[in-house]
Amino acid sequence: MKNTALKDLNVGLLGIGTVGGGTFNVLTRNAEEIFRRSGRHIKITHVADRNLEAASAFVAGKAEVTDDAFALVNNPNIDVIVELIGGYGVAKELVLTAIANKKHVVTANKALIALHGNEIFAAARANNVIVAYEAAVAGGIPIIKALREGLGANRIEWVAGIINGTTNFILSEMREKGLAFSDVLGEAQRLGYAEADPTFDVEGVDAAHKLTIMSAIAFGMPMKFEQAYTEGITKLQQVDIKYAEELGYRVKLLGITKRTEDGVELRVHPTLIPEKRLLANVNGAMNAVVVKGDAVGPTLYYGAGAGAEPTASAVVADLMDVARLMDASSAQRVPYLAFQPEQVLDLPILPIDQVSSAYYLRLRAKDKPGVLANVTKILGDRDISIDAMMQKEPNENDTEADIVILTHITVEKNMNQAIAAIEALDAITGNVMRIRMEELSK
Repeated sequence: MKNTALKDLNVGLLGIGTVGGGTFNVLTRNAEEIFRRSGRHIKITHVADRNLEAASAFVAGKAEVTDDAFALVNNPNIDVIVELIGGYGVAKELVLTAIANKKHVVTANKALIALHGNEIFAAARANNVIVAYEAAVAGGIPIIKALREGLGANRIEWVAGIINGTTNFILSEMREKGLAFSDVLGEAQRLGYAEADPTFDVEGVDAAHKLTIMSAIAFGMPMKFEQAYTEGITKLQQVDIKYAEELGYRVKLLGITKRTEDGVELRVHPTLIPEKRLLANVNGAMNAVVVKGDAVGPTLYYGAGAGAEPTASAVVADLMDVARLMDASSAQRVPYLAFQPEQVLDLPILPIDQVSSAYYLRLRAKDKPGVLANVTKILGDRDISIDAMMQKEPNENDTEADIVILTHITVEKNMNQAIAAIEALDAITGNVMRIRMEELSK
């Protein structure tokens, strides 16, 4: 009987930290299952890591170890490079060098893809190699595969997701325990959910990287991270989470991208969503993404968005795709951005002031007659209709009270004008708190 076994896939692993270690373990533990699925033995033959001692101890003689990452991308015996070092300086140089050397690339680096994906995909196309990046978005959730392949028959209408576990953990703890943002952030750092410098997470940058990638695949357009509107959770107060709950809503940091007649919305910000929505009930450090297709309707993808083996699951799945398709022509492979290269369109991104949304407003007002009339007139003059209103009784000996207003959908620039006019009223103290609202139902 003729031996039809395919050549082994030799892998060079750049970085054997949390995800790299998970990838090494999953490949080792599930080697037989992976072979049965992919038709090739996938082996990490070389590892590059700055900590030679720790890396050598981890691989225990099962792979060659070096502290020179460029030695791996230039090694002719390595078929595919797995880039897990992060950042977009030396990582970009290593990936482009690997591609120039006709090596396939698997990466979990969302910042690299969001900022430099257009250049990387062009280079990969010119060299007829695969660049796979499932692990760059939502850890072990196969959302890239779903967008690129599973939902390929659909015209994607919108994508909305909880795609940063750190901020979701913080918001969940603030709601469940009634704690302030600063207190929960400290707890998140202690538990390892948040970095010592949590800026990328709490200011929404990490989520914007991931949203940029999903938007490009969903709508067939280049990566446009620099045009994404990004607003984090640092200004959220516990009282707003409490009031939202009283009104039947939860506050989540969402990445939202929508196709409209005027352009594509690309925005990350705190959002009120009805508590009955599945997305509203995703708590802790978990991730979830809802994709609305014209044929299939809303579909939900839920799971661990980070961690050693959840992310390794996506990395290894990408390696298996490379093993299956490395000998195929580019025409037989799924395009990098799901659409054929000549069909990727430079769609305009809507500025945030042109986006339409409903709003939650909280204002601090002096407890005297006429205040509500002035506020409702300001909103009415700008065609902003009120959906619900809640006035909290002032505390004893307090002359000010909170007023909470939920509006119907309006254009952001109208809301900006209304907020400026409300803040200018003598009876209003401090700034108006504004949080956007989404129904996510159609």
